[in-house]
Amino acid sequence: MRIINVDLVVSAIKEMCIEANHFLSQDMKDAIEEAAKKEESVVGRQILEQLQENLNIAKQEMIPICQDTGMAVIFMEIGQDVHFEGGFLEDAIHEGVRQGYGEGYLRKSVVGNPILRKNTGDNTPAIIHYSIVPGDQVHITVAPKGFGSENMSRIFMLKPSDGIEGVKNAVLTAVKDAGPNACPPMVVGVGIGGTFEKCALMAKRALSRPIDKRSEDSGMRELEEELLERINRSGIGPGGLGGTVTALAVNIDSYPTHIAGLPVAVNICCHVNRHATRSL
Repeated sequence: MRIINVDLVVSAIKEMCIEANHFLSQDMKDAIEEAAKKEESVVGRQILEQLQENLNIAKQEMIPICQDTGMAVIFMEIGQDVHFEGGFLEDAIHEGVRQGYGEGYLRKSVVGNPILRKNTGDNTPAIIHYSIVPGDQVHITVAPKGFGSENMSRIFMLKPSDGIEGVKNAVLTAVKDAGPNACPPMVVGVGIGGTFEKCALMAKRALSRPIDKRSEDSGMRELEEELLERINRSGIGPGGLGGTVTALAVNIDSYPTHIAGLPVAVNICCHVNRHATRSL
């Protein structure tokens, strides 16, 4: 049994909220740089170059990459041999977000009641997903999610007879409907299988996979490559102003499902696709 004080969780999440909102991960920086080289549209290239300039300014002057600093989505992979002490884990996670968004001078975008719309003032509560894994480590991913792209996400409850072509059509439909609203070039997270809520969670989690790492499943890897090619032929382009780079990656996760269903979720993220990961 390994004992971890929740103060470590507070500190880690605070720092990760600030990090993710100011510094783009290396895989995303590399992808945007490569996209600027291969974009065939003059306007598209200019937009990608402006995005790179924006990233450099954010890093040098410690200002957020985007004015929408998102709702904090937290993935907690907790080793089954870990015991937390010093307080309630969930309170510690929310406190980390509260401190990160306060000390980082990040925009607070969370409203308490979704109907009354009163801002909570500290960007809490966070969205927290827990999973129990073997071992005595805790792996934390903080993924601030802006709602320009979040609002463009979709769930399709397909019939089994819709098959692979139905899956492709669902993803392409979601991207087409999103158009410029998702701040392309986008990253497209896809969840296939499971249930209504499981496919949505897979799509969300897929966004935090490094975009230079393809699916380990050969069939899903081929589907990722095909969908990326077809999305980039859509002509939406950087900023939605036309071009050959509409998406930087399509990341797919899958799970077994019921004989009567074929759930598909598409969770789209903008060109920053912010996330930070640490292990305790």
